[in-house]
Amino acid sequence: MIRGQRPLRVLVVAPSRYPLRQPHAGGLEATVWDRVRWLRARGHDVTLCAAEGSDFLDEVPEFHLPTPAWKRPELASDTEYPLGYADAVDAAFDAARDRLIADRHLFDVVDNHSLHPAPIRWNVEADIPVITTLHTPPLQPLLEAAADVADASHRFLAVSQATARAWSVEGVDAFVFPNGIDTDQWTHGAGGPSWVWSGRVVPEKAPHLAIEAAREAGAHIVLAGRIGDVDYFEQEIVPRLGVHARYVGPLRQPDLCRLVGSSAVALVTPMWEEPFGLVIAEALATGTPVAAFDIGGVSEVLAGMPGSAAVMPGDVVALARAAAGLAAEGVRDPLSRARTRQAAVDQHSLAQRYREVERVLAHVAQPAIARRVPAVSW
Repeated sequence: MIRGQRPLRVLVVAPSRYPLRQPHAGGLEATVWDRVRWLRARGHDVTLCAAEGSDFLDEVPEFHLPTPAWKRPELASDTEYPLGYADAVDAAFDAARDRLIADRHLFDVVDNHSLHPAPIRWNVEADIPVITTLHTPPLQPLLEAAADVADASHRFLAVSQATARAWSVEGVDAFVFPNGIDTDQWTHGAGGPSWVWSGRVVPEKAPHLAIEAAREAGAHIVLAGRIGDVDYFEQEIVPRLGVHARYVGPLRQPDLCRLVGSSAVALVTPMWEEPFGLVIAEALATGTPVAAFDIGGVSEVLAGMPGSAAVMPGDVVALARAAAGLAAEGVRDPLSRARTRQAAVDQHSLAQRYREVERVLAHVAQPAIARRVPAVSW
């Protein structure tokens, strides 16, 4: 932690849909998992409010959030909830708020990453500093909650300039604080012949276009990630699998690192306003070059990165050409992977974020810290 700084007492609030554990459900869950892990490693007192089954959950039942219970696995969705789940989550956040109010003296700051509006209002309802990181394009429930705390000391962060601009248009101003990755875990890889795509298998991530690009270039591609839309997977991915494409499912971080690091190039194919694109930084940290659709915050993650190329969203031919060029460059210049990794470490490593995160949290927590520091009597 920062020299001279007392350990912070932080309540980290995670998204409620999926537990924080490996294999990670998505980039958001991976980011919050890393946040809790390294804040604790840095000596801070961290309590987690997250879905049942998460790593790091302590024995505080009010901070355990329900997970969706689907009647059949094929009904599971990243965009819909089973009947009654929304009410259960609302009730769980009410219980968490009440516990926070009762134990307010135990916390300095709430580090909120939830997509539910309730934790935003805790700034006022529990009289505790809250900092909310915006990981998505604007969501109406969160906009309404932000309006409710407009006169409070609430602070918003955004993971990219693109995300900050989108929220600013809706009246929510945020400081830009990009995500980071653990480059001690995302290690250098030697490359290989196949291409790779990783992430949530959902329409907005468009892995079917990655398969089409690989086919256009005559390359083999491996897809890894959790299926977030079963209908999309069955209709758009399964028919494209075969000689040129293979799906290996969700992988734990070490296995995913080995897969990405042993690939010639990684494709990133968002067809929505991608807030950040953690898979870009992860691939670059292994030395694997990245060809991506230029949308949302993608260009910010790629800015100044060797071994990268961005093309117009949806342009499969351009993506295929860019990826083939990057793969060929790796063959011509074996040192290119080392340069790519070093640039990723310099730009995206969590080690570069430690002091910044601690300073932001400590700054926002000052009112609560002041309350717990005994007054000096002369």
